[in-house]
Amino acid sequence: MRIVITGGAGFIGSHVADAYCAAGHDVLVIDSLWEHGGGRRANLPENVSLVHMDIRDEAIGRVFADFAPEVVSHHAAQHSVAISTRDPVYDAQINVIGLLNVLEFAQKSGVRKVIFASSGATFGTPDKLPITDDTPQHPTSPYGITKMVAEDYLRFYKASRDLDFTALRYGNVYGPRQDPNGEAGVISIFIGRFLAREPVRIDWDGEQTRDYVFVQDVARVNLAALDRGSGGCYVIGTGVRTSVNQIYHQLVELTGFQAPVERGPQRPGDARDAQFDATRARRDLEWTPAIALPDGIRATYEYFERWSALR
Repeated sequence: MRIVITGGAGFIGSHVADAYCAAGHDVLVIDSLWEHGGGRRANLPENVSLVHMDIRDEAIGRVFADFAPEVVSHHAAQHSVAISTRDPVYDAQINVIGLLNVLEFAQKSGVRKVIFASSGATFGTPDKLPITDDTPQHPTSPYGITKMVAEDYLRFYKASRDLDFTALRYGNVYGPRQDPNGEAGVISIFIGRFLAREPVRIDWDGEQTRDYVFVQDVARVNLAALDRGSGGCYVIGTGVRTSVNQIYHQLVELTGFQAPVERGPQRPGDARDAQFDATRARRDLEWTPAIALPDGIRATYEYFERWSALR
């Protein structure tokens, strides 16, 4: 199968590229290599071609026409809640206008399906946990709003243009290649600080919880969605709630280093708690998360430990 991955040089997208290549698919990556997005050519397998391009560029149409993909895996995004609250216009330009550009040219070039990286941020702070696929969406950040709007556009393109989709509403994805210097991804940010023997910052009271899902589990669900989940939106998580304070203490136990803690206020747009019931993904996509959080944190720490030694 011929597959284009937008944002495929980034953290999640590059793991999806690995999974698709390992399954024997022909992969092309489009990535702007935006400095805040974490996209790097070094993340990609050597046999994968990279087109350095912004998803808002209409030249993407020529790329689709030349490569003739059957599926587009759309992972290019402005993914930071903090950046979205500071600059909601830019957030919408990438996450809405960029998406529409991809969808327009995808359907014109005969793409069968779009696999979309949505987000648990579309739910905001729900009235009850766990979050299911049917939980009402009340996003608390511009980032969550754009991801919710994107799902509606996908439904429109399926109904009016016969462009199929599967949307994956990720929990907090973590793992190797995540940017430890970014504004999203508390586990990688903390690991970077622990390795440098520097203080970590914990906002709010640290008791806010998330459902952390390992990136290789996310890559596997993207593989499953190639031929499953038509027209569906699925929460992707482990069903386990973990607080920021618990992440900190797990890293203390793993490293033997008690990093000093600096306290900060609640970040604008941050939801209080998240926990996902992925029953429908297990049924429709035949997907179950395989990596427990302590094992995933250890694997991520060991990756960054090796990465730091090579710098």
